[in-house]
Amino acid sequence: MFFSPGPGALCGYRRVALFPSWTRRCLATKAYDPLRILFCGSDEFSIASLKALHEEHVKRPDRIASIDVVCRPGKRVGRGLKTVRDVPIKAAASDLSLPIHEIDTFRGWTPPILPAGPINLIVAVSFGLFVPPRILNGAKYGGLNVHPSLLPDFRGPAPLHHTLLAGRTTTGVSLQTLHLKHFDHGTVLAQTPLPGFDIPSPTTCSVPDLLNLVSPKGAEILVEGIRQGLFVPPVEDAGWRASEGEVLIHAAKIKPEDRHIDWTNWSFSEINRRNRVLGPLWSKSLVASSTPGESPTFQQRRVIFTSFEEVPLLKGCDKFSLVPGLPFVNSTHPVEPRKGKDVYVFTRDGKLIKINEMKVEGERNANALRAALKARMIGDRTLYSADEGYTPFYNPLS
Repeated sequence: MFFSPGPGALCGYRRVALFPSWTRRCLATKAYDPLRILFCGSDEFSIASLKALHEEHVKRPDRIASIDVVCRPGKRVGRGLKTVRDVPIKAAASDLSLPIHEIDTFRGWTPPILPAGPINLIVAVSFGLFVPPRILNGAKYGGLNVHPSLLPDFRGPAPLHHTLLAGRTTTGVSLQTLHLKHFDHGTVLAQTPLPGFDIPSPTTCSVPDLLNLVSPKGAEILVEGIRQGLFVPPVEDAGWRASEGEVLIHAAKIKPEDRHIDWTNWSFSEINRRNRVLGPLWSKSLVASSTPGESPTFQQRRVIFTSFEEVPLLKGCDKFSLVPGLPFVNSTHPVEPRKGKDVYVFTRDGKLIKINEMKVEGERNANALRAALKARMIGDRTLYSADEGYTPFYNPLS
């Protein structure tokens, strides 16, 4: 239920709550023409918004007259690149019987002219391509975007990942206009009231878990914003302002290097969090190679840790904690040198990690000791006579 401010009421208060999960400033619904929407999307986050818009279209065709969907073409994957993998939203749009336009660039492409007239609103949700000014200016009401963070915090292409990496316990969603020059710099039309909604089990929450939480809330804020005509000029800024000295995080694209363990600076908590959020972490190790009669030579190879866990300290292994990232093997067996052995490594903060499985570059995923021996990260014969029951690898991981 909504209310209108009386004479002299301040429609410009910093944050005015209208809906259970988002806010805006001006309370009056603005009139607008039936919307002919060009929806640009890709993944599950955008699918939730598309389905919500389609439901509104079915209920209120006088409000949303039509929806055309733009997505990027499928990519060839697998051996020989024989299989084409379409973006998820293509199947969703097809199920809803919506027109689909596959483009990999807006250059030279023009939105369709429909029987009722041209496209008059662009909606881009988790799309990946920048919608150029030519397209936005051609739409009467410009463009809208749903972003899964409390903008301006976590601007960028990977807000969910960076929210979890930062250890946040709350988050939110924002509805903004599409900026003519930059991603995530539009006017915030509505967003979740501060401090946001809770992230369930933030110490164990994964990106898919968080995606399932924010997707329906993003769809809700989009539909409610359209119902109220928040996109109709002149638009009003309903976003919060960072205080002086407050640090905002840029949610940069996740790169392979973000999974590269920094043994010198990362605590076990940081390693564990990144593994949960980003997937299997990796490091580099020196492996030996030699020919008969020659001294061994070493080369660096990537090692992916597919399974590891924190374990209690082993008796007598304290000296290895002085070199974080130096793997070692536990005590010898008088008959079978490899029996009952595991691979361990200390973190910067003195936590002991047992590496259960790992994949050395060029090899299959395997038991950690078996993989290390096969890749010659450690000498097999040294297992017979380990100093004080422990055998170090040739070099620390890097």
